[in-house]
Amino acid sequence: MSAVDAVRNTSAPEPGVLRAGVLAVLVHVSFIALMVFGLNWKAQPPEGMVVELWQDLPQPAEPQEVPEPSPQPPVKEQPEPEKEQPEPVLEPVKESVEQQPVPESISVAPSPPKKPDIPLKQEKEKPEPPETVKEIKPDPEDLQKQAQERIAAEKQAKEKAEAERIQREKEAEQEAQRKREQEAKAKREAQQAAARARVMNEVAKYKAMILAKIRSRIVMPPDLPGNPVTEFNVTLLPGGDILNVSLRRSSGYAAFDSAVERAIYLSKPLPLPPDPVLFNEFRNLNVTVHYLE
Repeated sequence: MSAVDAVRNTSAPEPGVLRAGVLAVLVHVSFIALMVFGLNWKAQPPEGMVVELWQDLPQPAEPQEVPEPSPQPPVKEQPEPEKEQPEPVLEPVKESVEQQPVPESISVAPSPPKKPDIPLKQEKEKPEPPETVKEIKPDPEDLQKQAQERIAAEKQAKEKAEAERIQREKEAEQEAQRKREQEAKAKREAQQAAARARVMNEVAKYKAMILAKIRSRIVMPPDLPGNPVTEFNVTLLPGGDILNVSLRRSSGYAAFDSAVERAIYLSKPLPLPPDPVLFNEFRNLNVTVHYLE
């Protein structure tokens, strides 16, 4: 065997093996320390938050002029203190590093509570009062104009009411006048009717007297059949004198017609009413005579 082969076959230690082992041990120790301290910091329970609750909202006050509330300074959020992580302690590397045992149960200490990001308000903000409506003062000229218009309207209403009252009184007076005229007319008509009735009664009375006087002067022809009737128109003068006698309708018996005509002439003067106004009723007298009454 040559010298070169002898050198190749000898087992010489590889360079850097010790350094690699030390670095591996340091990495494992750092990882274990990080696990222990990291779990203890994360396992702390959070702090409780205090919140104030309101049962009923405050009622808004009556609108008053309230000065605007001064703005409250914003509450600054205190930054959360950062936990200082302990630096890993590196022990001196020994050639033979014993592996430390991992504890079976790791006690986790509670972490301090994390403060809320939004700051809590100590009390609710009071509702802003409603804006007060500014009182608008009316213009004196407008007030005066409105007062004048109101006075003019009242005056116009009074004048209208007075005109309506006068119109009603006028209509009532006219209605009363019509009633009085109607009553007077009815009274006159009644008086006229009574006067006509009285005149007719008077005329009928004197006509009956004239006919009775004429019949008393008739010499009736005997034995005339039936009840013949003859009519004569007699024109009278004031005082009852006879101006003319004319046959209007014959009875068919000349003896009876002649006897009636003679009796009319023999009856003058005929009886007439004393009132000369009634003479017109007798100026042209119609005399009708029946053979038998």
